[in-house]
Amino acid sequence: MSKYKVGYFVGSLSSKSVNRELSKALIRLASPDLEFTEIPIGNLPLYSPDYDASYPPEAAALKDAIRQVDAVLFVTPEYNRSIPGALKNAIDWASRPWGQNSFDHIPAGVIGASIGQIGTAVAQQSLRAVLSFCNARQMTAPEAYIQYTPQIFPGDGEVTDESTKAFLTGYMAEFRDHIVRVLTVLPR
Repeated sequence: MSKYKVGYFVGSLSSKSVNRELSKALIRLASPDLEFTEIPIGNLPLYSPDYDASYPPEAAALKDAIRQVDAVLFVTPEYNRSIPGALKNAIDWASRPWGQNSFDHIPAGVIGASIGQIGTAVAQQSLRAVLSFCNARQMTAPEAYIQYTPQIFPGDGEVTDESTKAFLTGYMAEFRDHIVRVLTVLPR
């Protein structure tokens, strides 16, 4: 069985991020042939084209981390009806300098959780627009807007609600199949 390396981004920098908890659940529910590595974004300086000729070590490490994986998964909250600034900053670093876009043709999934009922729907649409420009090969279905409660996600990747667990398991199975389909046509 082939193994696929998935780099995942948690869009929130909060130590109590519900999306970090969602990422733990997704990893736990994923197929065993997916290996996950978090790609950290909290230590990046703000992007400026002034750095294009000489990337700082944190940004070079980000691009290298993406180069080392077969696919990326974005697990993000919604801030002010869009994506968090730290996540957008990371995408800007990874997609630059012009002609060196780390997301070009990479299989990508987008998911997020919030305490609200629309579960990051607007942020995901914003993120999808950015990833489209970056030429990432996005999984478009199923869409996954997860309403977070501590009763359903009590910690350590546990999911207590069976319908939520089944949905997330199905999402991760579809993501795995998406990775295989994309890599069959566009090997990294």
